[in-house]
Amino acid sequence: MQHARTTSGSVNGEVGIPRTATARPFLHVLADTSDKLSGICSILQERFTVAGERLDADSRLSQTPAAIVIRAELRDVDNIAAIKRRAGKLAKVRKRIFLLEHTSHVCISQAYALGATLVLPSTVGRTKLLAALADPADGPSASSGDTLQSDNAVETAATATASMFTAVTLGQPLDIDGTKEAGRQIADRITRHGLTEWLMTVRRHHEGTYQHCLLVTGVTIDFGLSLGVGRADLERLYTAAMFHDIGKAQIPLAILDKAGRLDAAERALIETHPTAGYAFLKDHDGISPEILDAVRHHHEYLDGSGYPDALCGESIGDIVRILTISDIFAALIEHRHYKPTMPRAEAYDVLCGMTGKLEKALVRSFKQVALTR
Repeated sequence: MQHARTTSGSVNGEVGIPRTATARPFLHVLADTSDKLSGICSILQERFTVAGERLDADSRLSQTPAAIVIRAELRDVDNIAAIKRRAGKLAKVRKRIFLLEHTSHVCISQAYALGATLVLPSTVGRTKLLAALADPADGPSASSGDTLQSDNAVETAATATASMFTAVTLGQPLDIDGTKEAGRQIADRITRHGLTEWLMTVRRHHEGTYQHCLLVTGVTIDFGLSLGVGRADLERLYTAAMFHDIGKAQIPLAILDKAGRLDAAERALIETHPTAGYAFLKDHDGISPEILDAVRHHHEYLDGSGYPDALCGESIGDIVRILTISDIFAALIEHRHYKPTMPRAEAYDVLCGMTGKLEKALVRSFKQVALTR
């Protein structure tokens, strides 16, 4: 691939920098306008060797980059078609970051369908973008093969999550089998490599609501494994976890991922998601009553202070009790750009302090998941 001769130049829709600093990782950038292309390249070229192309130019990439960054409006069908034409080359790149102009559920889902491993808003700051592109020496000594397998499991799960949200948003059929298969892959991965690796990998790839769904599923699976449940019960747990927040597809991401405290109206809207998810799923074949119960009641507490039905005591089933603990813990340890990640020990202390709301015996059993597994 021929690169431009200067850092700010462009040739046939291509922007690049000299490739003299061979020790620096090579990145490829795609964008749907020259301004976007040069803007991203100017941020990245201080740390990486960068080559860029406009989406409407013929692809001339011959070298496989360490990562690819795509900034494009995914409501434009021409941009989608241009990215699809590069699908074969994109698949060879381990890290594929999409910067979206419009971060709706549908656009995020479209990005994952096109092969994204991480989706960020186009307004993401320089520091966050560079951190996302940092070489993943950010984990325990795993081989590159292990890392790739773990990333693939995350991609599968993220695509399934995005597809669920799209189905709700657009009123399309739900791929129940695909969602269960994603849960099974997460269970297999955690069985082999443990919860910590899953948490680290998810945090590296995802933000906000999508990160939360993947974290809850991983924590719920590991909780089930720690309790020694059988295969059928483990499937019930990961299916409940995968579907538990599907009702959030009807809530704007601006509210779901809001940095500050929610006002009363926003909180009321958020609290509609269990009943919305239940209403969407109840007429689907292949969703058992116990999964529907978990989707509707994962915010109920034993003392009757939860929502939407203010259930208490024995009215709350075992799957719900396990899912609720996992959901709260995952929310506490999420990585959000506007707040530090809570240490797992501190998050467990929060659970222990919820006296009367959570089953004490399960909270005690959860300690090894929270701290040692």
